[in-house]
Amino acid sequence: MSNYDEISALDNENYNGGCAHCHSFCNNRTDKMLTEIRSQAYGNSLVMVENGKVSKLKITLGFACWHPSGRVIMTSINDPHLLIHTARSEIRDIVDLDSLLVYYVVDSKTIKTSPNISRKDRLETFPTWSPDGRYLYFCSAPMPWPWSERHKFPPERYDQVKYDLVRISYDLETDKWGELETIVSAKDTGLSAGQPGISPDGRWLMFCMCEYSCWPTYHPSSDIYIMDLKAARETGRYEYRRLEVNSDQCESWHSWSSNSRWIAFSSKKSNHLFTRSYLAYIDENGRSYKALVLPQKDPTLYDSCLESYTMPELVIESLHFKGEGLARAVRNPGKVPLVDMAITQATPKAGSGGDAAGYQELQQRRE
Repeated sequence: MSNYDEISALDNENYNGGCAHCHSFCNNRTDKMLTEIRSQAYGNSLVMVENGKVSKLKITLGFACWHPSGRVIMTSINDPHLLIHTARSEIRDIVDLDSLLVYYVVDSKTIKTSPNISRKDRLETFPTWSPDGRYLYFCSAPMPWPWSERHKFPPERYDQVKYDLVRISYDLETDKWGELETIVSAKDTGLSAGQPGISPDGRWLMFCMCEYSCWPTYHPSSDIYIMDLKAARETGRYEYRRLEVNSDQCESWHSWSSNSRWIAFSSKKSNHLFTRSYLAYIDENGRSYKALVLPQKDPTLYDSCLESYTMPELVIESLHFKGEGLARAVRNPGKVPLVDMAITQATPKAGSGGDAAGYQELQQRRE
């Protein structure tokens, strides 16, 4: 951030124009990171970096995040479909027909789930851990359509799906899950919550809310909200407010700096068609100050730029690997480990779960 130098961590031209998205860093560092890959030429996979070593899981995942210990990766599995509108300013929309959460245990190379994070009657997405690793926060909505109607698109009432913001306790050493707790209820707000993220000091919970759906990026109504978790522990009330950096366009995809004083976020405030990355200061009271667009050496670059800058993540160090290493992992057919699970077979039987050897059974429920 001290100059205009750019380093390409992964260029999709190196694997036939596939998509790299949903990257995640462990504790704002780059020694443990991951990114999702979607590629017609090389398949879908999760590329993972650990202490400079690059590996790949051949599995279709969604939104992933590291447990602060670096021992567990929590991720959603989604079945998203693009919907095109013909008569509104933002014509794109995403409908997630099914989703659940699973977690990958790094040391044992196993994939697991739990009934409270993979319910048949709910849509679960956007997981994030508390900095102490004791709670998993995520978004959950009732599934309003039966699976038998999955071929009917768009499904009925798709524009009425609104997500709650919930959390569940987790004990890493015993691998035990607690009970669900609703933090922000869609019934109370009339809005749909998404993309939660907690400051590294554990005090501030930031999240988005929009009119409906799990994809605030395509909703001009999407704003960023903030909640004081310290005050919530003291009062027992989860109170939140709209952050000052919001505009009349979409704000989404936010992340925290390591000292919990800065945020990076995505916004279409300067141009409702193209997303740009912004930086803003957050003081000790949770107030945000004037947002600044990510500086460019050419100050007129954004005036003619037809590309989006989105999903910014703030890290405290440079990359521990070369970009070509990630591309080689994507292209390498040999490093495809333990499981290859279809995205359309998302929600497992209640109570199933367990290790990767038994995980294939979860794929049979939809048949």
